[in-house]
Amino acid sequence: MTATLAIRKKLSDEVRLRLEEMIREEIYPVGTTLPSERDLMEMFGVGRPSIREALYALERMGLVKINTGERARVTRPTPDHFLSSLAGAARMLLGRPEGVANFEQARLFLEEGCVRHLAAHVTDAQMRTIEAALARNEATIGKARAFAMTDVAFHRTLTEMVSNPIFVAVHDAFVDWLISQRPLPARPEISNRESFAGHVAIVEAIRARDPARAGRVMREHLERAERKYRQPNP
Repeated sequence: MTATLAIRKKLSDEVRLRLEEMIREEIYPVGTTLPSERDLMEMFGVGRPSIREALYALERMGLVKINTGERARVTRPTPDHFLSSLAGAARMLLGRPEGVANFEQARLFLEEGCVRHLAAHVTDAQMRTIEAALARNEATIGKARAFAMTDVAFHRTLTEMVSNPIFVAVHDAFVDWLISQRPLPARPEISNRESFAGHVAIVEAIRARDPARAGRVMREHLERAERKYRQPNP
């Protein structure tokens, strides 16, 4: 039985690779449907289980969409597909002694880079969007859960303004893998005011078009937050 499964797995991998190449070369462009399972079986000379495993693998990659009773349709992959496939590995890494620190460092590099870029290239329209996100954050200072949500939204807005969908997907992954695991603070209003002050400093540096200052205050803000959540609540 084990040998049979291994052979089938190898066949499905070969089918997946060949279909992936056909999709990449636009033999099957985005929006078109792949041949039926029966036609694929004849095309590749394999059984239905190998075809289905190959199609499911392509769906996990974001290359096809499978609806019951219909042929698989070719879709355009997004950064979210790539990152969702890493979720299991990410949670295993977080479980290691140095896991959280590694993810905190990765987040710091991303967000520091984003605000440096923004300080050099921000437009007036983007500045208004950032200031609106800051105002929404300020309005929730006295509400622990609402503030946590607008805090995440503020940082996401900064990432969105760089106009790179990969950065936004990575930010969302950090929220899922790391930030959402944090407990709410024991004294939310004091903690929230400290966090909001950091957001104000970041916005002021971007408004001043000062990349070095923007990067520095973002780093200080995230390092302060990391120290706060590393300490147990009294």
